[in-house]
Amino acid sequence: MGSNKFNQFSDLGAGIGLRVPHYKHILSEKPLVGFFEIISENFLVDGGRPLEVLDQILEQYKVIQHGVSLYFGSPEKPSRDHLKRLKALVRRTGTPWMADHLCWGSVDGTYTHDLLPLPYTKVTAKLAAEKIRYVQDTLEIPIAVENLSSYAEFKSSTMNEWEFLTEVVEQADCGILLDVNNVYVSSQNHKFDPKHYVASIPHHRVAQIHIAGHSKFENVIIDTHDTAPIDPVWDLYDFALTKVGHTPTLLEWDAKIPSFDEVKEVSNIAASRLEKLAIKE
Repeated sequence: MGSNKFNQFSDLGAGIGLRVPHYKHILSEKPLVGFFEIISENFLVDGGRPLEVLDQILEQYKVIQHGVSLYFGSPEKPSRDHLKRLKALVRRTGTPWMADHLCWGSVDGTYTHDLLPLPYTKVTAKLAAEKIRYVQDTLEIPIAVENLSSYAEFKSSTMNEWEFLTEVVEQADCGILLDVNNVYVSSQNHKFDPKHYVASIPHHRVAQIHIAGHSKFENVIIDTHDTAPIDPVWDLYDFALTKVGHTPTLLEWDAKIPSFDEVKEVSNIAASRLEKLAIKE
């Protein structure tokens, strides 16, 4: 499996997304958690309750930043003001890397606030890689890009998704946030083998893994993050670990959020699988 320059923090183990309904419990009970992941945009403020809570969390926990608005596939560069605020937050949290999505979401300054899939072409890959390098150089920390769940494909694509992801991260010299639930969801929607996807990407670039639940509808599976991962997703996670080694893993639960203890119980499943892997290694 070799060394992974994008994963120098494999001791972080299993983490949980920091969400408002859990603030009180976390601050009062101080549960044992590998790390917390924050949505960067929720903390790009000048003060107030969010930063107050974040600073208290930072006193006791490692925090990793995850973004939703850099849109690496959109043609325009991120605004300097946005990157300046982001860099200040990066310094505040000491995040070892920062992740965002390999997608587009804005055109000519109009933001859709959706994570939209890209055409898988050499031109798009080059554009995305240049933007990732620019952000990585500006923020002065490693960037990891996350694979989307997708529900449509472009006829103009000249490669498949795992080839495109590989092309982008090799050109950008950046990391990957491997979302195994998204791989599974897309594999069901587009009829490909999810294990082949995981086997085909550059494993030494995987900095972090996401797991989550999804919802199945009549003709499509949607990445809803409102339930625990299903068995096939756990199986794919186990397979990914055999390829990438012990990697910080984050459970996403963003809708119909249950109690902290219920989320922690599911996160513990990932923790136990990481521990078993560590024993084998």
